[in-house]
Amino acid sequence: MTIGVANAEPAGLGAAPTRIELQGAANVRDVGGYRTYDGEKVKSAKIIRSDALGKLTDADVTKLGTLKIQTVIDLRTASEIQVLGADRLPSGVPLVSRPISDNGMFDKMNQAIGSKDPVKQQELLGDGKAEQIMADMYRSFFNSDSLAKFGQSVKDLAGTGTATLYHCTAGKDRTGWLTYVTLRAVGVPETTARQDYLLSNQYRAAADKALRDQLKAAGIMQNPDLLIPLQEVRDDYLDAAVSQLESDFGDFGKFLTEGLGLDAATILKLRKNLVS
Repeated sequence: MTIGVANAEPAGLGAAPTRIELQGAANVRDVGGYRTYDGEKVKSAKIIRSDALGKLTDADVTKLGTLKIQTVIDLRTASEIQVLGADRLPSGVPLVSRPISDNGMFDKMNQAIGSKDPVKQQELLGDGKAEQIMADMYRSFFNSDSLAKFGQSVKDLAGTGTATLYHCTAGKDRTGWLTYVTLRAVGVPETTARQDYLLSNQYRAAADKALRDQLKAAGIMQNPDLLIPLQEVRDDYLDAAVSQLESDFGDFGKFLTEGLGLDAATILKLRKNLVS
């Protein structure tokens, strides 16, 4: 099996994450390797974060089968799955559907693209509206349904024997937030967890540009750069979630216990399972 590693080690991470090269998914990586405050390391082959798996090739599916994945958690909504297709997984790998709302972002993006009207597209996404859609989505992660599902996902990671893979559509927002929270919960510094979050821009850049180029060539969007704020992760989006966290719970520790429903024993179990 060939697993490609990110070309350059991002500054301050302690170790570059291992990118898992698949033809049908762009943003797949093993989260292991990051250092904690006390110098320990997040274990490899425990957490794999990904974008949607519906376009995997047969070779991709075979490669996933070598990773000893015990569960795949799909965070997409029903409308996303309807448009993009169900996951293609190795035989025998259980799939957990745990839809977390994107606050309508996917549908709004498709509405703009589907209109094929540059005036309508500008009206829906231009002048900061796309950035507002993203910030609103991140704030929506704190509704009761989303909190319960993020919390259950962290609890699942506390009990994983081998690897758990979780994903949304682009593998960057809901997946990025879940990874950010999990890394911080086991003692990875905030700056490191944030840099992991931002790596999606590097891994998704080529695929996202290809989509914009296709939309322009097909005459569907005169200005496909309107999509860039929806395609990227940004410090401002993560800051919107962190600000909401602090507003609702005061600090990260209370968010884990009161927001995600994690007791002290579960947090200790999570760290023991994911860190060595």
